[in-house]
Amino acid sequence: MYKNPLSFQLKAEDFLPATDEEKQSLIVMRDSVSFWRDSLRRLVKNKVAMVSLFVIVVIMFFSFVVPSFYPYSYEQQQKGAENLRPMTYSQAEQERIANGEKVTPHFLGTDKLGRDYAVRIMVGSRISMTVGLVAAVIILVIGALYGSIAAFFGGWVDIIMMRIVDIIYTIPDVLLIVLISIALKGPLADLSSKAAMGWVGIVGPNLISIFIVFALLYWVGMARIVRSQVLVLRESEYVTAARALGAGNGRIIRKHLLTNCIGTLIVTTTLQIPSSIFTESYLSFLGLGVAAPLPSLGSLASTAINGMNTYPYLLIAPAVLISLIILSFNLFGDGLRDAFDPKLKK
Repeated sequence: MYKNPLSFQLKAEDFLPATDEEKQSLIVMRDSVSFWRDSLRRLVKNKVAMVSLFVIVVIMFFSFVVPSFYPYSYEQQQKGAENLRPMTYSQAEQERIANGEKVTPHFLGTDKLGRDYAVRIMVGSRISMTVGLVAAVIILVIGALYGSIAAFFGGWVDIIMMRIVDIIYTIPDVLLIVLISIALKGPLADLSSKAAMGWVGIVGPNLISIFIVFALLYWVGMARIVRSQVLVLRESEYVTAARALGAGNGRIIRKHLLTNCIGTLIVTTTLQIPSSIFTESYLSFLGLGVAAPLPSLGSLASTAINGMNTYPYLLIAPAVLISLIILSFNLFGDGLRDAFDPKLKK
């Protein structure tokens, strides 16, 4: 029987079971993956982020592992080995080599006190990276808790807490570090005299003041970012369901809101590390960082400025390493942001 092609009349053949070929054509070729697996896969595909991660791992290896078995220590002074050029030996070391001894060369030379500069660079980068990592953790904990509490409760609680953030933004950090270091110098000197608190004298009041200022001031940016995320998430259905099931405010913030902000927290924390390293470096450059003889990249650059024309490599080495560390962390943080941002998912 003739059928009008424009007719919507169904045929009996339309209700026949699908063939195997038709079933295969409807199968989704790509397997479903979790958010973390998909983010990791996109991060691995980012070549710039992977190269930056490799550079960070190499620098951390030379900073935390190599000094343990390096033949020279960062505070060891060698008489007659002052201001040696890279890959050279002192007169005493040359005599030892002539007698058949095996002597490790000074790969980056020595400073004016005869201390091996390579190990001081490695220990200095260890100090700078440790400060950056510890400061990032402090900022993460304080900022995430403060911002989530302000956004979750809202109303006058949010208004008061965010006005406090605005006030903290106006406090000059360098001035506060100077004031705290002066105020802590006496009490810390008494603590360092005790056997159990000897590390206080090694670290010094300036570096402890930097950590205190990080805890007092530098978390405000993290708090604002977390607050903006929680303001969106607190109206979600799973938060309403958790309230209906009797979950407390603390559990909702910890288990539901902050957990769903984990991607943003990781990215922001990673990008906070180079900022903290730079802050510690320029404060050490100004003489407000670690106490001698403990080196820092900033203090090494500050000391090398006086002999910049005669021994330029003493300044080039810490300056290049600071730039490389900050650049690597920034590029890796950008890669994490691209990987964890669902808007960029193809």
